[in-house]
Amino acid sequence: MPKYTFIKTKIYSAILLLFGIISFGTIGYILIADFNFLDALYMTILTLSTVGFREVQPLDDDAKVFTISLILTSVLLYGYILSAITEYISNNQLFQELKFKKVQKKINNLTGHTIVCGYGRNGKQAVARLISYNQPCVVIENRNELMEDLEKNHKIMHVKGDATDDEALLRAGVKQAKHLITTLPSDADNLFVVLSARQLNKTCTIISRASNDSSYTKLKIAGADNVIMPDRLGGGHMASLVVTPDLLEFIERLSLIGQEKNSIIELPIEVLPSEFRNKSILDLDLRRKSGCTVVGLKTANKEYMINPDGNTLLEPGSKLIVIGKPEQIKKLNEIF
Repeated sequence: MPKYTFIKTKIYSAILLLFGIISFGTIGYILIADFNFLDALYMTILTLSTVGFREVQPLDDDAKVFTISLILTSVLLYGYILSAITEYISNNQLFQELKFKKVQKKINNLTGHTIVCGYGRNGKQAVARLISYNQPCVVIENRNELMEDLEKNHKIMHVKGDATDDEALLRAGVKQAKHLITTLPSDADNLFVVLSARQLNKTCTIISRASNDSSYTKLKIAGADNVIMPDRLGGGHMASLVVTPDLLEFIERLSLIGQEKNSIIELPIEVLPSEFRNKSILDLDLRRKSGCTVVGLKTANKEYMINPDGNTLLEPGSKLIVIGKPEQIKKLNEIF
């Protein structure tokens, strides 16, 4: 049994013993001293609290012996309760529990957030990027050494638990989450997380890490919307530095740091004023209004159009890919 659980059990046992002694004393005075219920309870509380008031009525020898045993028992009980509370506070469990409840309350109020399962190398990078974009996120982690890092960073809400367990996902607010990223070291664990998350939230966008090519199809079948293979991306990135180094550097400068240096963003059609819906890109006139340029369009059928024609209609469910300088992006956000 974990030490924290043992201490809490000890405190609960002490409370139960206290109520047990009160019941024992009340029944004893009723049977031995022939007190009514209220007098017996009153006499028991007086005895246990040792406040020194006079007895309800004179006690015979049997009642006096019973009172002595009740006093000695209460002294032992107080010592037990005091040791349990002292141990609880000295182990910092009281403050930890209060902190946990405060964080859990914040998580319970979240909606549309991102859950990151695992705070390893990939998980840390994902969380750092989400924070740079001011996106609310909750981390699920079970390893003590990584939990210490999370405790030091007050910006990151977190849940201690196994991400493959439904309870941990529910505590992280999976039913209200918009996205879930699982970066666990084991493909089998990631597969289990994807299955559980998809069952708990049918509309959540799930992104999973994978190490083996054979895991890609399985994760997609399980419900992952995207499967990322870091090793493959790393190799492709290094090859691109050989073939097209200048182009890759230019692309990396676009929207890779954070909101303050954003150069490229998505613009869902739903955020546009109603008069622009089902109109053309030319009607939107983003270039004149904000200085930004439309470089791409993702249709409602999830097809991508590079450098779309100005006469392309803005249909519901589609997204514009817009490029611009930070001040232009800021102006665009102010307009829409």
